[in-house]
Amino acid sequence: MKGRNLFGALLMAVLGAAIALFAYTRIADRPAVVVAKDSSRAEASEARAYLTALQTMPGQIDFTYAAEQTVHAVVHVRTKSVVQQPNNPIMEWFYGDRYRSRPREVAGYGSGVIISSDGYIITNNHVIEDAENIEVKLNDNRIFNAELIGRDPSTDIALLKIKAENLSFLEYGDSDKLKIGEWVLAVGNPFNLTSTVTAGIVSAKGRNLGILDNDYRIESFIQTDAALNMGNSGGALVDTKGLLVGITSAIYSPSGAYAGNSFAIPVSIVHKVVDDLRQYGEVQRALIGVNITDVTSEIAEQKKLSEVKGAMITSVHEGGSAADASLKKDDVIIRFNGIAV
Repeated sequence: MKGRNLFGALLMAVLGAAIALFAYTRIADRPAVVVAKDSSRAEASEARAYLTALQTMPGQIDFTYAAEQTVHAVVHVRTKSVVQQPNNPIMEWFYGDRYRSRPREVAGYGSGVIISSDGYIITNNHVIEDAENIEVKLNDNRIFNAELIGRDPSTDIALLKIKAENLSFLEYGDSDKLKIGEWVLAVGNPFNLTSTVTAGIVSAKGRNLGILDNDYRIESFIQTDAALNMGNSGGALVDTKGLLVGITSAIYSPSGAYAGNSFAIPVSIVHKVVDDLRQYGEVQRALIGVNITDVTSEIAEQKKLSEVKGAMITSVHEGGSAADASLKKDDVIIRFNGIAV
């Protein structure tokens, strides 16, 4: 009796194992289905492996090439100047010469752009103005004393030279072809931080801010929203190809810190100024012999002009080219050599 029960149990175990093995082989051969939380599903037979590097799709803007080309051609400019403190005669009368003011050394800093492999560097005039010593620090941390080749207060451009060879440098682009809304990069040394890159778009062109204190000032700034701060002056504004289109110079702010508006001198002005400084040590200019002002809506209404554009002549210098050409006060210039004013 016991042997019969044992044989029956063994037979049931073998039969159960056979059924389980048959069911396993039938189910395991089918592809699994994975259900995600968003109710989408991916079948194992259709799954693919992907590399996780991000590829730039056509139409997307890649700043990495322009940044890589620019950071090695932008330098840190450091200056030292001596400032004479005003004397206080009352303190001197009571306490003598020990309260006589003494000259004070002042340090300044800004940025510069290398434009040739043999060490010519563009910066702003206001960066190096009145400096007794100018020092340049490259992106690889090498430091050189710089020679001032020339400067032009009317455009706020200065040209320096260091004794070095085989330097990375930027090539000129075409600022006249820049379009409103086009991407640009600003590279400089804000707050003594080296080679800082910011990005923005061209917000406007031909801005006149009236910030240059010179009778013959030339202001036609490129306005961008690329962040600039103290120390960015003299740095590079480049397009997405890494070509130099401007020299960063100023911000417009109620507090002195970046507030969304920054300005650069277009390379169309910079190129001519630098070439003259390099060749003559000063800028060669032909004077037309007029003073002008922008045509505003008030002027257009007062003079009954059909459009608010151009430049109005406010005075004509006797014996100048403008007088010889019969130009008169209140004449409005709308085109110059085929270019709209």
